[in-house]
Amino acid sequence: MIRFLIRRIAGAVVVVWIVSVVTFLIFQIAPALSNTSPVYYYVGKIPFKPGSTQLKLLEHRFGFDLPIWQQYTNFIGGIFGKQISDGVNTPIDCPFPCFGYSFRQNELVSVLIGRAIPVSASIIVGAAILWLIFGVLVGTLSALKPGSIVDRVGMGGALAAVSLPIFFTGPLLLLVFQYTLGWIPLSTAYVSPFVNPLGWFQSMILPWVALAFLFAALYARLTRSNMIETMSEDFIRTARAKGLSRQTVVVRHGLRAALTPIVTIFGIDLGTLIGSTVITESVFNLRGLGYLSIQSILQQDLPVILGVTIIAAVALVVANLLVDIAYGIIDPRVTV
Repeated sequence: MIRFLIRRIAGAVVVVWIVSVVTFLIFQIAPALSNTSPVYYYVGKIPFKPGSTQLKLLEHRFGFDLPIWQQYTNFIGGIFGKQISDGVNTPIDCPFPCFGYSFRQNELVSVLIGRAIPVSASIIVGAAILWLIFGVLVGTLSALKPGSIVDRVGMGGALAAVSLPIFFTGPLLLLVFQYTLGWIPLSTAYVSPFVNPLGWFQSMILPWVALAFLFAALYARLTRSNMIETMSEDFIRTARAKGLSRQTVVVRHGLRAALTPIVTIFGIDLGTLIGSTVITESVFNLRGLGYLSIQSILQQDLPVILGVTIIAAVALVVANLLVDIAYGIIDPRVTV
C-alpha cells in the first residue's frame, strides 16, 4: 500500500508540474502571438505606445524581457512569496501562496481566490453528498428490481433530471421556495458556516439541490447498470450459496464491486467542478471561483485567470489522487 501511494503521489507531482509549464507558456506566449505586450494584461490600459522606451522599461521591471525559462523559474519561485510592483508605485508584499497581483481589481490574486474558494467548495461538497447518496440509492433499488414500478419511476425521474439544465431548475427552485413559499429569505447571501451556520445553510440548500438534481440522475443510471452486471457475476452466486443474507450480498459484495467505476467518475466530477460552477453561481448570485473566472476573462485580467487555472488543475489532480487511494480501500487488488 505504501508503494502504491508513493507512486501515485509522485505521478501527481509530475502532472501538476506539467500543467504549470503548459499553463504558463500559454498565458505568456499568447500576448506575443497577438503582437501585444503582456504588460497590458497585467496593469491594464497604459498610455505607452508599442515599442516605446517607457513600455520597454515596464517590461524589464516585470521581467518580460528575460528568457522564457527564467520567467517560468521566477513565476514558480514567486509562488512562495515575492514583491510585486507596477513599475511606478511602491512594491507590494505578496506572501505564499502568491499568484500575482490584480491591478484591475487592486487586490492580491491569492486574496481573490481565497475569498472565492469557500463559496465554490460549499456548493460542490454539499451537492456532492446529496447526489452521491440519492444517486447510488435510486440506482441500487432500481437494479435490485429491474422492470418494476420502482425501476421505472427511478429511471424515468433520472431521465427527466438529466434533461433539465441548471439554468431551468435553479430559477424554478427560487420561484417555489423563495418567492412563493417564503421558506428561504429573499436577502440570502453567502456567509461562512463558522460565523452563521443557519445563514450558510439557507444560502446553500437551493444551489445544492439544483446541482445535485443533475448529477444524481447520472449516478443513478450508472449505479443501476453496474449493479445489474455485478449481481449476475459468479462470486455473487457463490455468496448466496454460502447462505449469506440478502443485505450482506448486496452491500458488502455487490455494491462494493459496483462502486469502483462510480468512484472514478465522482473524483473527476469533484475536480472539474472547481472553477466551473459558473451557471449555479450566476443563478443564485454567489461569488465563487466560477464567477471570478468569468469576470477575469471579461476584464482580461491575466494574473487572476492564471491563478484560477492552476488552482483548478491542482484540484483535479488531487481528486484523482484521492480516487486512487479510495481504489485501494474499496478493491485491494489495485495495489498489487
